[in-house]
Amino acid sequence: MNDSDDRNEGFWHGRTVLVTGAEGFIGSTLTDRLVERGARVRALVHYKPYAEKGHLAPYLGRADGPVTVLAGDVRDPGRVREAVAGCDTVFHLAALIGIPYSYASPGAYVQTNVTGTENVLEACRAAGVRRMVHTSTSEVYGTARTAPISESHPLQPQSPYSASKIGADMMALSHWHAFGLPVTVVRPFNTYGPRQSARAVIPAILAQLHSGAREIKLGSLTPTRDFTYVTDTADGFLALAESERALGEAVNLGTGEEIAIGDLARALIAAAGSDAGIVTDPARLRPSGSEVHRLLSDNSRARELSGWVPKVSLPDGLERTSAWVAENLRLFAPDRYQV
Repeated sequence: MNDSDDRNEGFWHGRTVLVTGAEGFIGSTLTDRLVERGARVRALVHYKPYAEKGHLAPYLGRADGPVTVLAGDVRDPGRVREAVAGCDTVFHLAALIGIPYSYASPGAYVQTNVTGTENVLEACRAAGVRRMVHTSTSEVYGTARTAPISESHPLQPQSPYSASKIGADMMALSHWHAFGLPVTVVRPFNTYGPRQSARAVIPAILAQLHSGAREIKLGSLTPTRDFTYVTDTADGFLALAESERALGEAVNLGTGEEIAIGDLARALIAAAGSDAGIVTDPARLRPSGSEVHRLLSDNSRARELSGWVPKVSLPDGLERTSAWVAENLRLFAPDRYQV
């Protein structure tokens, strides 16, 4: 299946675009898509005092290349202002992620996800950017009260992580209402694909399978999720950033299809050519009251406002991801539960 997006490619040609969190899974894929469309990308990455090149390695060492990598931290307002100055569009993806760790260190999530987002918003306001796209998450909805989940669904902070993202979303939308900042909030449902770390369920399962595991260790098998392939998510970011109708809106990016984690595991076992069994690992269970049992997106607003539609089917995406994990197994520690 062809997952290229040929809609309005000329829109991005020659524009200077900032991507915070650009070294990450979605951020690096979005950076690739922007470069393909002729944008000049500033990649704000979290400073690391060791020589890790990561997913942006192909762009490093090119003096006049399309990507400029800036080390920094969104908690530092001065560095954020420097990164934003002169940019046409800002995609804000930098965040402290991972639900399990948020139980141990909730304050760190507030500092990065709420205060960090406020720093980016204020820098965008001062610089007069054309558009800021703020990254939310489907976790803000908690367990579905009604399905599919539309953007009007109640927000339910079932973990410190989701609470911090709700706070960040509200700060972003407040800057639209109070100051007229041209912002759009994007809520991806469960994105997957090449480059994702083993803290997420799909690469965690595949890393176990491609390491020869005879049993796949999982948490709860019954929750359902709406999985979107990473290039579809990145193209949704671009489509919404182009759309004037998306100003001041929160918009879901999901396929509108759900699968239970147990069924997903069986599909991955088949994709990897394995006959492994499935066992429940108590260490991977969320605390009582924190498990989100159902996430299924209503993506009609994204379709209406931007014309975005997902293109990569789940079976196709799982095959691609399985092949990538098999080729990059050195990046994973399949016997260790990553939070």
